[in-house]
Amino acid sequence: MLGVVLCLADALQRKRAWWVAPSYPMSMVGWREIKRLATQIPGTVLREADRIVTLPGGGWVQVRSADNPDSLRGEGLDFCVLDECAFIAEAAFTEALRPALSDRQGRALFISTPKGRNWFWRIWQRGQDGGEWRSWQLPTAANPYIVPAEIETAKASLPERIFAQEYLADFIEDGGGVFRRVLESATSTPHEQAVDGHQYAIGVDWGKHNDWTVLAVLDLTDRALVHLDRFNQIDYSLQTARLRALQDRFKARPIIVERNSMGEPLIEQLERERLPVQSFQTTNQSKAAAIDALALAFERGDVRIVADPVLLGELQAYEMERLPSGMLRYSAPEGMHDDTVMALALAWQAAAHPLAKVAIQASPFY
Repeated sequence: MLGVVLCLADALQRKRAWWVAPSYPMSMVGWREIKRLATQIPGTVLREADRIVTLPGGGWVQVRSADNPDSLRGEGLDFCVLDECAFIAEAAFTEALRPALSDRQGRALFISTPKGRNWFWRIWQRGQDGGEWRSWQLPTAANPYIVPAEIETAKASLPERIFAQEYLADFIEDGGGVFRRVLESATSTPHEQAVDGHQYAIGVDWGKHNDWTVLAVLDLTDRALVHLDRFNQIDYSLQTARLRALQDRFKARPIIVERNSMGEPLIEQLERERLPVQSFQTTNQSKAAAIDALALAFERGDVRIVADPVLLGELQAYEMERLPSGMLRYSAPEGMHDDTVMALALAWQAAAHPLAKVAIQASPFY
């Protein structure tokens, strides 16, 4: 809102202002507010197609997206707001917007949720040192329109580093990392079969050629990963055979299986064989929820894992990225795999959501 008001204040003084966001969908946040306030000023001309408002006297505000930084080159500016600028390429400012501001000795306002210690962090640091830059850091709690109970709920349900970045506006070092206390949690003893009186769940992440199929056995009684089977480049019939053999040893309830792509026919086959299968449809949203639940379990010490070097490496390398749409995406770094992470996250669903487990126990496959 501060950015919108400053843009319109400059336009009322016959100046030129831009509102720049990482993508077209994110730019609509600023455009809606600029329209809402500008149309209350008599004599304003609105051009929806170009997302520009011209105020009496000739000053104007235009909303742009930075997904193509070269498109931002052009005429001089008096003022510019970079919204969520931690997610805008640095070159968009240094190579396009900064020269445009120089033409008219303009000013800029950078507003954003942090994203690790990237270029936004560097310019924020310059603001702390004084000179021509100024910087502020305000947590979500400083917003009087957000109910404090909502913030407390988020704190209780989100991993610590995500809460610190998204709600406290902290610049987290290596901000893409997701899992903490991984090595501290690697104290589980591997098992080859079930322990009497214990309940188990199996998480299954399918693979065939470049990816790996991983079967992760979680002891629900001790909340510990006790067995990890990882293999690739074998026929699907052999993959399901290995799963059945593992089920014979652990009697897991449920077996949580990824449904995407080749998972659909494999699930149907397992259901025909009366295995207690629960399918998991992987979307960006469902994957984020599963990874958040697992990351929170690590932070709280609620889960233990075997000291498998592949699993430890994948957990420590796992990354979080904010998409231009504003959503978070979780994945392994380029060139690496996340199959053991996903199998563990699927198995952990049975521990994190016990009501889902109860519902499965009522199915006809039991």
